[in-house]
Amino acid sequence: MKKPLLIAALIGATALSAPAFARPMTETDLATMKRLSGAAASPDGTMIAYQVRETDLDANKGRTDLYLIKLGTPNAQPVLFASKPDKNEHDPAFAPDGKSIFYISNEGGSDQIWRYDLASGTSTQASNFKTDVSGFKISPDGKKFAVWGDIARDCMEFGCEQDGDTSKPGPGTGREYDQLMVRHWDAWETPGNYSRIFTVVLGADNKLGTLGEAMDGDLVGDAPSKPFGGAEEVSWAADSSGIAFALRKADANEAKSTNLDIYGASLKSKEVVNLTADNAGTDTTPAASPDGKWLAWTSMARATYEADRLVIKLMDLKSGKVTALTDAWDRSVGSLAWAADSKSLLVTAQDTLETPLYRVDLKGKVTRLTERGNIAEVVPLKNGGVVYAINSIAGPSDLVLMDAKGKTTRLTNVNAQALAALDPVNYQKFDFAGANGEQVFGQIVKPQNATGKLPVLLLVHGGPQGTFNNSWSYRWNPAVMASQGYAVVTIDFHGSTGYGQKFTDSINKNWGGWPLEDLQKGMAAVGKIDSQLDTANACALGGSYGGYMMNWIAGNWPDRFKCLVTHAGIFDLRAMAYETEELWFDQWDNGGPWTTRTDAEKWNPVNHVAKWKTPTLVIHGEKDYRIPYSQSLAAFTALQQQGVESKLLVFPDENHWILKPKNSIQWHQTVFKWVGEYLKPAK
Repeated sequence: MKKPLLIAALIGATALSAPAFARPMTETDLATMKRLSGAAASPDGTMIAYQVRETDLDANKGRTDLYLIKLGTPNAQPVLFASKPDKNEHDPAFAPDGKSIFYISNEGGSDQIWRYDLASGTSTQASNFKTDVSGFKISPDGKKFAVWGDIARDCMEFGCEQDGDTSKPGPGTGREYDQLMVRHWDAWETPGNYSRIFTVVLGADNKLGTLGEAMDGDLVGDAPSKPFGGAEEVSWAADSSGIAFALRKADANEAKSTNLDIYGASLKSKEVVNLTADNAGTDTTPAASPDGKWLAWTSMARATYEADRLVIKLMDLKSGKVTALTDAWDRSVGSLAWAADSKSLLVTAQDTLETPLYRVDLKGKVTRLTERGNIAEVVPLKNGGVVYAINSIAGPSDLVLMDAKGKTTRLTNVNAQALAALDPVNYQKFDFAGANGEQVFGQIVKPQNATGKLPVLLLVHGGPQGTFNNSWSYRWNPAVMASQGYAVVTIDFHGSTGYGQKFTDSINKNWGGWPLEDLQKGMAAVGKIDSQLDTANACALGGSYGGYMMNWIAGNWPDRFKCLVTHAGIFDLRAMAYETEELWFDQWDNGGPWTTRTDAEKWNPVNHVAKWKTPTLVIHGEKDYRIPYSQSLAAFTALQQQGVESKLLVFPDENHWILKPKNSIQWHQTVFKWVGEYLKPAK
């Protein structure tokens, strides 16, 4: 197959032909961009349904509507088919007979499943459970639904009057726990209540029965996993006889474990079998092939490590034999979906600042299908084509159709009007010799028509096993920062993803070593690569591990930057070791529990606060339990006590991320004002 070149400019095509009155992007533009997701195809492959989130700034929240577009029709326009004021419609799925679309809506007062009839154009409520529906999947025969939500462990149907939470014995408001984990991401745990999957029969009247059958047997845990697991962790058998699902056990080891397993549950025998019991690492995203011969999933070999390489495992359902399909491919698979003919898998994986689409055949041969941008929402079609979403630094996600011969056609342009009003940005990849002389990559983003020297913002990504790749973000967005008149530089330091597992692993017990050296050498390199960058007039910004790096830079590179911005950053590794909720995150990267680490204090920012002198803006969310906000309180205290110019911004209603529209606007305004005071002083 000839590789189509789908360049990043595709998403920003409207912006590239912007009129003369175009203007720089603002933080409000960013917060109010439409967000496309949830693509689903009709069984015959002629229609695509998807959801679009729009932002209601007055209400300080987003709301979602559903659209339908016909394929193969020249200049076909998307049609709004499910939209109620002040309500949310999302997660569309076609019925196997192609006559209707099921989706989730809160129109009736709670999140329930609704049915849109394609012939009549009318919607009716299909479920009326006692609890909210978090997600669902329809069986291939169309007769049953796998439905999941937060349900008491002793509840025998989909929802009970009580939530089952055993942490509240009363008579006061106190919560009691006798084992970890007591809180997760942004919520306190509710032992006795878990994310659980039930199967429910669809009646002849297209209504779901109120009684469901639990699929978790005697298992105690979350399926799909929390906080981010969803439909990608649930798969129906091709003959509708059962489901495969990923479950994270809730036990005394949960805080130190990354061990998701794939379970198979039979509707006939009621048996629940652990299909991946021999692997203590993560096993997730089960996907049964349409022809019923195979079960594929992604798997990490090393326990307690969230950033190990995800390899496709392939089980022959007749013999039970399991093959590591992509063991020889040094990339980590982010998503997978079966082609309609069951002869290959369509997968995404990060690769050198891009996230392309690949085809993997049943012998493990990998073929790259796209070049530029970040691919997601992959939906295989019956005719051998595929629909996917693509975004880039130039703009948010839109849908693209790739036919069986590799020809691409853009299907949507959900932010056309918004992008047309905005100045575009220039994007450039660069590379340099980093730590150990190894090749390190980065990006430069700047206003397209900028003249003269540009002050520099260095963005440091989180993870730390992550990347600032060629993708659109609503939290750390290089384009909106560049639009303020800066050259934005990102560097994928040692530990970043998309360069092979050895490069990712190299940050282990090395948080302040090679990554800092890469940032130092990268800043020296960009000034030579692009003379427009005024690298002497620079500030550095980072969140999570990037926030840790700001605190590390403050004491170990204190003369380099005119200001720093540290968001949700680690200040004291000792406190972090005892305060974070998922202990594996800290223990894998830094050498185990604090009491058994060798040279535990080597990379601890708190040991270098006496050298802090760079003006620093400190930001955190109070509901952040991954890196508790006390870390930022401590950093701000250290700055204030030493008389360093500093400011603290705390969001009481945010977690590790800033998600609410008005909070995002405030975050950006505060950051822009801070860096502007040091990089653009009043004349």
